[in-house]
Amino acid sequence: MVLGLTLPGDRKGRDRADAAKRAGAESAAAPTAQAAKAGGTPAPGATGASGSAAPSVSASAPIPAAAPGAVAVKADELGQVPVLMYHRIMKKPELSLDRSTKELYDELTGLAKDGYYPITAAEFFGGRVGVPAGKHPVVLTFDDSTPGHFGLDAQGNPAPDTAVAIIEQVARENPGFRPVATFYLNKEMFGMDDAQAATGLRWLQQHGFEIGNHTVTHPSLSGLSEKGVHKEIGDMEDRIVRLTGAHTTTFAYPFGAVPKKKAWAEKEDGRYSFQGAFLAGWRPSLSPFDDDFDRWAVDRVRSEGKIKENDCKKYCSTAWLEYLDKNPDERYTSDGDPNTITFPKAAEDRLAKEYRARARVY
Repeated sequence: MVLGLTLPGDRKGRDRADAAKRAGAESAAAPTAQAAKAGGTPAPGATGASGSAAPSVSASAPIPAAAPGAVAVKADELGQVPVLMYHRIMKKPELSLDRSTKELYDELTGLAKDGYYPITAAEFFGGRVGVPAGKHPVVLTFDDSTPGHFGLDAQGNPAPDTAVAIIEQVARENPGFRPVATFYLNKEMFGMDDAQAATGLRWLQQHGFEIGNHTVTHPSLSGLSEKGVHKEIGDMEDRIVRLTGAHTTTFAYPFGAVPKKKAWAEKEDGRYSFQGAFLAGWRPSLSPFDDDFDRWAVDRVRSEGKIKENDCKKYCSTAWLEYLDKNPDERYTSDGDPNTITFPKAAEDRLAKEYRARARVY
């Protein structure tokens, strides 16, 4: 049993104080952007963490009624969002966190059939979730930048059987399934040298994929000093900027381990400044508009079937996706308008006050 878990459906058990303690998350055996559009991310410190909330309005002012189309699809933008966590992608898995190419294909195809619409981590944290009405956002995250995630063939196309090639195949086969994901980089950078990496990272950015920071050597940040945390994250950020000309927007804690002070990982003036950070966890994330949402300790769900290991029968992707399918009132369903936040009136007390001006109820 992994400590710090919440049973499916027990959203009230989510506690910010527990967030940094969870995880037992990534196995020690695991090997070790610009978001949706190419172009430079602002220099660290140039913008705040979100910048997406509308000016606040009186808490006593009535919230306007939702648009008829949003009501028709039963929009609930305070519902949970699955952030799926992948590690190595291989034809024949070797370690417990590995997923086969077929398993990835099957899971993504299932997401497409069930109405999920991929967004990047930066879009998720940015608070402007541009998902078609009635669809459900999902964030696909790949840790450790291993060769099975991405590579280019001699013609400059994604190498066969890589995660990117599989994502694009599923999108071709399922119109409306958006081919984007977020890749959290370590020093290996898909097994590429710097020249190859510069070309490859530009390709990812130009095709809507996000590049994120995952430290240089994948240490547990919980045991490092402030200087050590800054070096691990800052040196990785320096290399990414050197190769791409752009800063990253989001961060994933190696092993889900948070440093003694989260602020050390959030920002270092002149080097990095993130919008949010992911744990390596075992349940879907709260909506970014939920008052309990902590952008510096966001849960993820390990991609895995309902196996006995690590309580995956309850807490890995197959189990959670089945649960959300059976309990659609707990899942984020989009109203189709990135400028409004629609939800049932009964959930009004969960809305973070900074988003009240964008709220719509039914």
